[in-house]
Amino acid sequence: MNKIISLIAICLLFVTILSSCQQEKKLPFYGERHTETIKDSSGADKIDTVYQTIPNWSFLNQDSVVTTNRATDGKVYIADFFFTSCTTICPTMHRNLMTVYNQFKTNPDVMFVSHTIDFKYDRPYVLKKYAQKLGVDGAKWQFLYGSKDSVYTLAEKNYLVAVGEDSTAKDGYIHQGYLVLIDKDRRIRGAYDGTKKDQVEQLKKDIPVLLAEYKK
Repeated sequence: MNKIISLIAICLLFVTILSSCQQEKKLPFYGERHTETIKDSSGADKIDTVYQTIPNWSFLNQDSVVTTNRATDGKVYIADFFFTSCTTICPTMHRNLMTVYNQFKTNPDVMFVSHTIDFKYDRPYVLKKYAQKLGVDGAKWQFLYGSKDSVYTLAEKNYLVAVGEDSTAKDGYIHQGYLVLIDKDRRIRGAYDGTKKDQVEQLKKDIPVLLAEYKK
């Protein structure tokens, strides 16, 4: 009897430890980082790590409305780079992203931001038609248009996603199909290949983990 009780106690301890580990799981940080000395609440010096963040931005959305980073402030969001006439990875990428959108579209703490890299053709009205065809309506998912320099710099320097014009490419542009997960403090917490279902499924699992960090 004592052995059975001991076994049950061990099992309960294991479950408790496992549950604690799962609750404390945190996603990694991506990009550059540096340390700086700050004062804690007692006035003592302490070393703090500062991570790369997404800077302020301002673009036109699919409704021709000037949209800035304030739209995503205080939210977890998924960003990507695409163009509406893309016939290679974009259709698969956004079809997969739609499954993420449908899962979290009622969660007010989650948003979606898609930047077009086709500054010549993808004007707001084109983005609007694209969004409607995709089945997206409302402010939950922003499709954004901006100048070549502003979008390309944001992609490569800040989101760490390669984009560019390429006359030898099938559709005239090249870009990576990453879905980039950004936390409420504008830090990169994950990058997932939007063309691969297993990575998109991992994104779905990681979003609640990231949201949980802000509930403590």
